[in-house]
Amino acid sequence: MKLKLRIWRQTNAADKGRMVTYDVDGISEDASFLEMLDVLNERLTVEGEEPIAFDHDCREGICGMCSLVINGQPHGPERNTTTCQLHMRKFKDGETIDVEPWRAKAFPVVKDLVVDRGAFDKIIESGGYISAPTGTAPDAHATPVPKADADKAFVAAECIGCGACVAACPNGSGSLFLSAKISHLGLLPQGQPERDSRVLNMVKTHDDLDFGGCTNTGECTVACPKGIPLEFIGRMNHDWLHASGK
Repeated sequence: MKLKLRIWRQTNAADKGRMVTYDVDGISEDASFLEMLDVLNERLTVEGEEPIAFDHDCREGICGMCSLVINGQPHGPERNTTTCQLHMRKFKDGETIDVEPWRAKAFPVVKDLVVDRGAFDKIIESGGYISAPTGTAPDAHATPVPKADADKAFVAAECIGCGACVAACPNGSGSLFLSAKISHLGLLPQGQPERDSRVLNMVKTHDDLDFGGCTNTGECTVACPKGIPLEFIGRMNHDWLHASGK
């Protein structure tokens, strides 16, 4: 495949940034999107140019590091797929592809396509945990969990914290990520002691870090590679109202 890439280049957070055009040729349709960028970076290195900085780690669709907006869509055109699992057969030979970083006030650009998602870590630090009393380990299955609650908790736990929900939201809200992390623990018996303080602290941290507010446009769940449903945002709002009223 022969492609024209228009890629966002930005030296650092203070740099204004710009789109730079690159032509690539000989790309296999079976290559992943990140492998295609690797091929381009190898060429740039040989030519003495600065390679394009982009985040990646597992390349198996489970770590959430590959934060790219491709042709205006977080993670690209394929639903429920991370960028590292997106293959070039989803594009046409001769196509022009725009590649940009996540666009959100809470995710400042570090360099090129790399953004600082440390805001998510701060949200987790403010309440994404449970009490763990010391002593001997409890017997297996000592705390029964209703299957319906367990199933919902598993769905919430699928969130990989990639930030696609923030990039897709017109308000730059992280509510889908936030609600998944709150619901994951709030649905389980082990998460009940901190249930009220968890939702209050995590929502406050989210708002303090310049994430936008949720207006239920639903773009977040469409962009989410794990398909986290909007119902968790409703559950989070219910928990927040209950906790703030006490």
